[in-house]
Amino acid sequence: MAAALVAGQGAPQEALLAARWTARTAAPVFLVAYLASTLWRLWPGALTAALLKRRRQWGLGFALAHSIHLAALLVNIIAFRPRPAATLIGGGLAYALIYLMALTSNDASQRLLGRWWKWLHRIGIHYIWLIFTISYASRAVHADPAYHVEGRILAPLFLAALGLRLYARLGRR
Repeated sequence: MAAALVAGQGAPQEALLAARWTARTAAPVFLVAYLASTLWRLWPGALTAALLKRRRQWGLGFALAHSIHLAALLVNIIAFRPRPAATLIGGGLAYALIYLMALTSNDASQRLLGRWWKWLHRIGIHYIWLIFTISYASRAVHADPAYHVEGRILAPLFLAALGLRLYARLGRR
């Protein structure tokens, strides 16, 4: 975020760059949490077992990283670049799910919520995946050409992550 503030040419661009770079930082952390059980199921070993064992921490790390992203994004939205209502509602729901999952990422909540805990986390992680995927796919085709490469790399990466999850769940039966 500090680099974005130095690299920008004025406050609007600096706020936008800070939002972009914090999202870029959060995306791989999200993918680790999203794929931890899948990777272990497909390739059991010490590394994938360690990722799976610490998936909760990866998820909480994502929540923290994306909270920093939210702060940068809010500065950009409020001060410089308002967004359409649909974008705010879709993103707002994603943040609500991020915080609900973070607040319930403990053994006590898991016991208390029972099957609802699994439902919340399954719906939540896939909704967040969807928001990332739509965001990167739209950059690949509609955004400023400076962001086309980002979208053309990350949108297929997020689609591949879903494909890997589906293969691990359905294809290996």
